[in-house]
Amino acid sequence: MIVKANPAGILGTGHYVPDKIVTNADLEKMVETSDEWIQSRTGIRERHIAPDGINTSDMCTIAARQALEMAHTKPEEVDMIIVCTLTPDTTIPSTACIVQKNLGAVHAAVFDLYAACSGFVYGAITASQYIESGMCKRVLVIGAEILSRFMDFTDRNTCVLFGDGAGAAVLGPVEQGYGILGADMGADGNGGKYLHIPSSGVAILPTDEARAKHLTYIKMDGKEVYKFAVRVMGRTAEKALERAGLTHEDIDLLVPHQANIRIIQSAAKRLHLPMEKVFVNIDKYANTSGASIPIALDEANHQGCMKKGDIIVLAGFGAGLTWAGLVMKWY
Repeated sequence: MIVKANPAGILGTGHYVPDKIVTNADLEKMVETSDEWIQSRTGIRERHIAPDGINTSDMCTIAARQALEMAHTKPEEVDMIIVCTLTPDTTIPSTACIVQKNLGAVHAAVFDLYAACSGFVYGAITASQYIESGMCKRVLVIGAEILSRFMDFTDRNTCVLFGDGAGAAVLGPVEQGYGILGADMGADGNGGKYLHIPSSGVAILPTDEARAKHLTYIKMDGKEVYKFAVRVMGRTAEKALERAGLTHEDIDLLVPHQANIRIIQSAAKRLHLPMEKVFVNIDKYANTSGASIPIALDEANHQGCMKKGDIIVLAGFGAGLTWAGLVMKWY
């Protein structure tokens, strides 16, 4: 057993998705595609889209309140808030600052973390370090995105893939032997060009000209991203298991990033897992980037898919290109 001075685990989860649902049939009316084409290649049937007036911080706040309630934690007991997003309300202030205000978490240090679809796992690993060091006792980690506002609905290769939502978890000290046992993180900046939004920072400002050229939308080389994902998602889970002193035979449940059903199946095959041990909800939500894993984790939690002592593996990949894996003994 790995002995830690202050082992860190997940004490509560929550999630939120907007009410508006856009089905594949709806997209058939907007772009040249079909329900059969989308489902057969991605596993997606529908996605939730945030209406005007709802921002990333609003979704974060709702998901966070659910997680805090489950964790029996008051907002003023939160020591840190990490918001993992690539679609912040504003660059200044950070979305985490806005969430802190909304919650009344007056004692929390806060920051946004940018690791795209790997963000929540990056955030959970970061939170665990603060808890294990004794610096924090309660850390709120939120993954949230409104990707619909960066989608080009004339590009059938990308507009069918993404959705909006938020997921949250409260991390804190747990019994010895429980909580996060092993983790892995990495990146390959050479692949940044394969999934990016050209006009999303200071390099290319979001001017009228940039918008006319569709530079404010998600651009993706699907084949390259697919090859990368198939290579790294199972691998990062394996590395996290190795650092935890475990093997694929110990896994009770894999909660992967929900980007593509074929990528999920590939990771399961590499880990020698039957799909019964893999949580999948991509059909309902599509790819919600940083929100994907925490939404799935909360649904799995509420559906009773995890019990105390189970070995749970989180694994994701994303723009950057990034990847991250985490192994925990459920508390």
